Amino acid sequence: MSGTSLDGVDGVLCRFDAQGRWAGVLGHVHQPFAAELRQALLALQQAGPNELHRAALAANAVARAYARVCAELLQHQQLPASAIRAIGAHGQTVRHQPGLHDGTGYTSQLNQPALLAELSGIDVIADLRSRDVAAGGQGAPLVPPFHQAVFGPQDGAQALARAVVNIGGISNLTLLADANQPLRGFDCGPGNALLDHWCQQHLGHDYDAAGRWAASGTVLPELLSALLADPYFAVAPPKSTGRDLFNVAWLDAALQRLATPARAEDVQATLSQLTAQVIAADLLRHAPQTSSLVVCGGGALNTDLMQRLKIALPAVTVMPSDQLGLPVLQVEAAAFAWLARMHCHRQPANNPAVTGAAGLRVLGACYPA
Repeated sequence: MSGTSLDGVDGVLCRFDAQGRWAGVLGHVHQPFAAELRQALLALQQAGPNELHRAALAANAVARAYARVCAELLQHQQLPASAIRAIGAHGQTVRHQPGLHDGTGYTSQLNQPALLAELSGIDVIADLRSRDVAAGGQGAPLVPPFHQAVFGPQDGAQALARAVVNIGGISNLTLLADANQPLRGFDCGPGNALLDHWCQQHLGHDYDAAGRWAASGTVLPELLSALLADPYFAVAPPKSTGRDLFNVAWLDAALQRLATPARAEDVQATLSQLTAQVIAADLLRHAPQTSSLVVCGGGALNTDLMQRLKIALPAVTVMPSDQLGLPVLQVEAAAFAWLARMHCHRQPANNPAVTGAAGLRVLGACYPA
């Protein structure tokens, strides 16, 4: 998995039992993107010259990065490629516009799965979002069924009033199914993408470690109100979003409307508050009986952001997914291993109530080794 944070690739080696039930992670590797590749991927988030050529070369580079992660995983576990059934390879999202333009729209994840199959010697399951979009869905989020399988009630246990939020570049919320409600999920809004950008621009750091810089600032009510006024936050699910909307231009437009210039650390504090406040508001709006919120993704390591979530949700237990046995940086990659396994067994893996698709669909395409 390489997500909208654009920080690099997370790979996990996952196991399932004979009945196809989740049996855990055997290994995890993270490799950061080379600076040149990260800049190329960032540039492709917006229209520009020679896009087809640049996108093709970036896709090759993403596949090579995936192959290196897979090789390291196998080396750590002392396993041959033949021991692996398949690689679930998400690709790098550069545009996400489902339902737009011609009524179908598209979602674009840069990848070269044929090259990855060639380099790894393992079957590759890729292009996991487009079938849901073709069926009228958002193509996102795809992880709620996995969250249900791993964090939901197990083996007939009593239903839990639990939700899961993944805070990557974008934050997405899963409201786990119980006896009275179906599984639900949607993208809330910005996660780490703008926080990371602002930190990189002003401090030269890849991210705000533990949110310490944000914690040193003061929330700017005028800026927070301007950001919260975006119509996306009021749209009812199914809905999904990405850097197409929540990008640097979106933030800059709000900053330019401020009456007085803002201190950089105050903007960082406001962006942290925005992320927490939107997640909390969505949870209280759509699942007010929730008693626990499981947090995964890089945002779970942001102490300031986690504290803001706890303050915004005083009646909810906010905890990292580590407490349920799956480390926060492994959840998203594990979900795409789960999706790949579903494809291998020709089992539908989307949830129409989440994505808005016309029905259940088998997701992805297979590139044999």
